[in-house]
Amino acid sequence: MSDASQQESSDNFDVVIIGGGPGGYGAALYGASAGLRIVMVEKDKVGGTCLHRGCIPAKELLETAHVRQTVLGADRFGITTGEATVDWSVTQTRKQTVIDQLHKGLSGLIKKRKIETVSGTGRLEADRSVSVKLADGGTRTLRGDTVILATGSVPRTIPGFEPDGTVVCTSDEFLELADLPRRAVVIGGGAIGCEFASTMADMGAEVTILEAMPKILPGLDEDVAKQVLRSFKKKKITVRAGVKVSGHSPDGSGGTTVNFGDGESIECDMVVVSVGRRPYTDTLLAEGTGVELDDRGFVTVNDTCRTTVDGVWAVGDCIATPQLAHVGFAEGICVIGDILGEHPVPVDYHNVPWAIYCQPEVAFAGYSEAAAKEAGFDVVVSTHRYMGNSRAQIIGATDGLVKIIAENQGDGTGGRVLGVHMVGPWVTEQLGQGYLAVNWEATVDEIAHFIQPHPSLSELFGESVLALTGRSLHG
Repeated sequence: MSDASQQESSDNFDVVIIGGGPGGYGAALYGASAGLRIVMVEKDKVGGTCLHRGCIPAKELLETAHVRQTVLGADRFGITTGEATVDWSVTQTRKQTVIDQLHKGLSGLIKKRKIETVSGTGRLEADRSVSVKLADGGTRTLRGDTVILATGSVPRTIPGFEPDGTVVCTSDEFLELADLPRRAVVIGGGAIGCEFASTMADMGAEVTILEAMPKILPGLDEDVAKQVLRSFKKKKITVRAGVKVSGHSPDGSGGTTVNFGDGESIECDMVVVSVGRRPYTDTLLAEGTGVELDDRGFVTVNDTCRTTVDGVWAVGDCIATPQLAHVGFAEGICVIGDILGEHPVPVDYHNVPWAIYCQPEVAFAGYSEAAAKEAGFDVVVSTHRYMGNSRAQIIGATDGLVKIIAENQGDGTGGRVLGVHMVGPWVTEQLGQGYLAVNWEATVDEIAHFIQPHPSLSELFGESVLALTGRSLHG
C-alpha cells in the first residue's frame, strides 16, 4: 500500500457532524440512540467550548467565589472562622478535575453509543463530503447521507485590546489564569462579562465594568436589571455604561491604563474583554458548497436548522440563535428528528430559558414587561421580593425578586403567563416551573391551583402567581 493510500481513507455514514460541542455531540448522542450510524469530527476535545473553556469552568469559579463569600459571612450564623484566604492553584485544580470527570463521562457515553470520533479539522466540500485534516497528519474523507455543521464560536476581540493572556484576556485566557488580579476592568456588561466581574469581586478584587450600551445586561427586564445593579454596588463593582474604550497603555510593570469615554482613564492589573462571540466558520466551507453565510459569518438556516443545501443542517453557535448550550442541545434534537422525517416542532427561540450565574443569579423566560407592552399586550404584573421569603431569610440571601408578567383579563387579574423573571438566590435552579408555564401557555388560575413546598425559595413564584388571581396570602 502506498504512503498516500495509508494517509487517506473514505467512509460512509448516516450522519457526519463537524464539531463536538453541545450542538454536535447532542445531535450525535440523540441520533445514535435512534439507531443512526454517526461520525463526529472534533479538532480539540469533545464537549467544546462549553465544557472546556466556557460554561463549566466559569460556573466552577463562580461557585468558588460564592463559597468564599459564605465563609466570610459565617459569623452571622454563629460560626467563627479564620481569614478566608484563597489558594488559587487549588481552585484551578478542582476546576480541572470537574472538567476532566465530565469529559471522561461524555467520552465514555459517545463510545458506548458507537459514535466514531475523528480528531481533526473538518471542511464541507462542494460534493457534500467532509474532508478532514487529521490531528496526527494526513487526511480522511467522510461521506454521509446528511451533514450537520456545529463548529461553534470564538470570543470576539476589539482593536487595541489584542489578548496576550496576561494583561489582556478573553474568556479563554481568563479561565486559565494562574492568579486573580487585584484590580480588573471588564469590557462588556453582558451575561459573560457580569459573571466574570462577579467572580473577581467576590474573590476580593476591585472591578470596573465598562459597557458601550446605555446599561449592562441589555434585554433584561428593567426591575431585574436594577436589582443586579444594586447588588453589584454592594460588592463595590463600579459600572460605567454608555462609554466606549479607545485603547490601553501598559505601564511596564504588569499593569495598564484603560482609556475610555471622553478622556477618562482607569488603572488596572488586567483587562478582560467580554464583548460577545463570533461564529467559527472561517475554514468550514470549500468553494462551491452552496451553503450560505450571512454578513456576520453565521450559517443561514430555516426554522428546523436546514441550510440552503439539501442534506446539510447547522446547529449551535455557528447559526444566529441564542448562544446557549441548552439551545444547541435542543437544535441537535430537532435536526435528528428532521433527518428521520418526524416533522419536529422547531425550537421556540423567544421562550428559551436564560440563566446568568453572577451573584445574585438571574433567570428568565418569555416577555419582559416592556417587551410584552411593545408586542401589543395589555399586561398585569406581580412582583414579590425574597426579603419576605422564609427560606431566603434562613440561608441569609434576601436580595432579589420574582416578577410575573401576564395578560390582563380586563378586571386586573391575570390570564396567560407571558414571562417569568427572577433575580436572587439559586434562581437558575428555580426557573423550571416558570419556563414550563410560559411555554405551555398556562394561565394564572391553572398554576395557582398547584402547591409549593414550605419553606422553599420556590414559594415566591407561587405567591407571585397567586397574587395575579386577585387574592393572595402573604403578598
